[in-house]
Amino acid sequence: MPELPEVEIVARRTDAAVRGAEVESALAPGMNTMKTFEPPLEALVGREISGVRRIGKMPVIEFGDLSLLIHLMSAGRLRVFDKRASPKDRASRVLIRLGDGRELRLREFGTRQRAWAKLLPRTAVAADEMVATLGPEAWPPPPLEEFAAAIDRPRHLHPLLRHQKDIAGIGRSWVDEILWEARLSPFKKGSELDPEEVERLHVALHVLGDAIEHYEETIGPEVPDKVPMPLRVHKHEGEPCPRCGTTIEAVFFSEHQMNYCPREQTGGKVLKDRRLSKLLK
Repeated sequence: MPELPEVEIVARRTDAAVRGAEVESALAPGMNTMKTFEPPLEALVGREISGVRRIGKMPVIEFGDLSLLIHLMSAGRLRVFDKRASPKDRASRVLIRLGDGRELRLREFGTRQRAWAKLLPRTAVAADEMVATLGPEAWPPPPLEEFAAAIDRPRHLHPLLRHQKDIAGIGRSWVDEILWEARLSPFKKGSELDPEEVERLHVALHVLGDAIEHYEETIGPEVPDKVPMPLRVHKHEGEPCPRCGTTIEAVFFSEHQMNYCPREQTGGKVLKDRRLSKLLK
């Protein structure tokens, strides 16, 4: 799933590409994509795109007093194309055709059709349930006191930091990087952290900003469907820890994995299977 740094660079590049462009037509080939019906998508015709921004892991396309809030889910991608989609393009979910012949296209790979969009009055975006329930943005990081309150939960740090209602923007890839940077076990609970550990975790959020800076330097005007993420720990099991050289280990779940350095994060304990892990009890 695209996370905060990836959605941020998509929003920045898309904003630069389409700001000021006029909408010629708008349609939603994806049967379940649009979650709102009033105003209709056709209300965008003749409007100019006034900007593209990000909320949490969601891109928002602005059309004056209307906003298109998008959730990419795990396989959605937002890109600008010089040519319009073929009717045979089964990946198309929303097509915003521009007066200059280009097309802003929400596509989704796979067969699940989970990506969605909502067309809302701009003033209604903050009150939408998917926005109003978000925790503070992970980047730029919230004040330390606000962050400390947000993570003061009796839950393991790995799922806690990915829970958008506690803190917004972090997913499975970057949570591994943040916890490694902070030298904290993914199995420690947020409510168990002492003030020094909370501060380390707060400081470690800089990896999100570092990733955005990396993308600014390495990604051109067009963002590829698969962004080359500058990950040092996530999915690097079997490789040496970039800091201490200890072999990076993994814990596998049904749909994702967690990576960590046992020397620096779990007191030397290597956990191959979460069902056998005493740290999860």
